[in-house]
Amino acid sequence: MRIDVITLFPEMIQAFIEQGVTRHAYDSGQIVLKCWNPRDFADGNYRRVDDRPFGGGPGMVMLAEPLAACLSVIRREREDARHTAPLIYFSPAGETLTQTMVSGFASSAGGAVLLCGRYEGVDQRFIDAYVDRQISLGDFVLSGGELPAMAWLDAVARLQVGVLHDSDSHAQDSFSPDLSGLLDSPHYTRPEVWQALPVPAALMSGHHAQIADWRREQSLRLTAADRPDLIAKARQAGLLSAKDERILAGKG
Repeated sequence: MRIDVITLFPEMIQAFIEQGVTRHAYDSGQIVLKCWNPRDFADGNYRRVDDRPFGGGPGMVMLAEPLAACLSVIRREREDARHTAPLIYFSPAGETLTQTMVSGFASSAGGAVLLCGRYEGVDQRFIDAYVDRQISLGDFVLSGGELPAMAWLDAVARLQVGVLHDSDSHAQDSFSPDLSGLLDSPHYTRPEVWQALPVPAALMSGHHAQIADWRREQSLRLTAADRPDLIAKARQAGLLSAKDERILAGKG
């Protein structure tokens, strides 16, 4: 999979992919990542990539032409059709990134081109002409698209085969299909008793079915308490069993 990132701060992205367990996805070549600075495609001595917005107002807007020139080179180098590698722009106007979306991106052989905006944003004409999908991390504003891009890269990289030490790790992640889209259960490790607080007995039983039942119950209860919207979605999708419903009703 190839990922191209258009960013004014390529060093931020490069430093990020060299850290943590997900670096294995890049070291192994499972993900080939290349950063492109639109300033390299700007005209003039100052290589300007932004200008004041028409109509007035604070801040600056990224120019369309350097971005279009940059994207054109990326498309030529990739030699692939636009639909196989969508241009993703991180924006408050985008749909909220979910684990389901991440799984789709992770299994796409065509990869993607990521656009990291800065300042007040990108000239709308470029967005209308070239952006295939807009994505947001949530209802808050960041100073640029690099952090969302890094979040996207991390989420996609960790789903590549062999990146995590345990191949089953991501199957038990919160929001995963194996958990019906619910939150993961609590986790415990050594010592068995910490500050007079013991590890739940079920986890010490060695009984796999009992452990699985405990984890499912805790996942249901935690999700119902902290993210009831996920319970509603799972129920609507028919992902909750009769036993799950009894647990949620306090009868399990």
